[in-house]
Amino acid sequence: MSSIATSPADPGLPLIAITSGEPAGIGPDICLQLATRNWPARLVIIGDRALLAERAKGLGYDVSALTIQHVPLRAPVVAGQCNPANAPYVLATLDAAIHGCQRGKFTAMVTAPVHKGVINDAGIPFSGHTEYLAEHTNTARVVMMLAGAGLRVALATTHLPLKDVSSAITREELTTTLHIVHTDLQKKFGIAHPRILVAGLNPHAGEGGHMGREEVEVIAPVLEQLRAEGMNLVGPLPADTLFTKNVLAGSDAQVAMYHDQGLAVLKYAAFDEGINVTLGLPIIRTSVDHGTALDLAGSGRASPTSLFAAVEAAIDMVRRQA
Repeated sequence: MSSIATSPADPGLPLIAITSGEPAGIGPDICLQLATRNWPARLVIIGDRALLAERAKGLGYDVSALTIQHVPLRAPVVAGQCNPANAPYVLATLDAAIHGCQRGKFTAMVTAPVHKGVINDAGIPFSGHTEYLAEHTNTARVVMMLAGAGLRVALATTHLPLKDVSSAITREELTTTLHIVHTDLQKKFGIAHPRILVAGLNPHAGEGGHMGREEVEVIAPVLEQLRAEGMNLVGPLPADTLFTKNVLAGSDAQVAMYHDQGLAVLKYAAFDEGINVTLGLPIIRTSVDHGTALDLAGSGRASPTSLFAAVEAAIDMVRRQA
């Protein structure tokens, strides 16, 4: 058996929920590896106890050292083979963490990866953790941010088809996004006066309107208005140069207009150590920045680095808000 280090039992330490994610993926594997380190927090893994015990046995861990909040599976699990019948189980683990945070039982929640396609195959509309958390905390607007390798990349739009992005970037929506990013950089990251770089939507940031009008008609006016309110915003910048070393220097966050514009760069720079943070929620939520990696499930080759970073970030945020 691998050596196990339990979380401290001090009741004064923050209690953090860890949802174990898609049961056929690497979520259970990386959750088990949390017990190989001592944490300045009490960690509770939310998932099926028998599944975690079975996976622990195969990987050489002692599941008895873990604190588990049991949520029962709906169907048997084969590592690497998703089953839509377990979609309600996956959502039940999220619900348990959300409700625990809302009631004050947990001080934060950290999520292992889920498989959006399988949940939708079960007939349950699901576009991602970010949207699900917003709905179940009655939050009108949240922002998805991925962080790692010195970057904090927030998104003006999230899981939309590319053809729908332009119409979704309105003055009102972009204003709200930037307010949320600015506020949570202060509150959750402890940055008193954040400097935020903002990308344009089109090539060359629209080239003065010759390659698209979104920068001229939406993005630039919003930035001008918010600068007048005291926010330190730079842009709209061409996305192909925004993420270069000289432009990034001195910035605290970067706002991309759509999913792949920002996250392709972030994941190239920090795939193994990056984390996902949902901004704008009344609770603290961090996550891994990777998927379920079905081909690695149960193999012992899944890296817990991103999950460890997500837990560390959640602990830091809890401390700042204490």
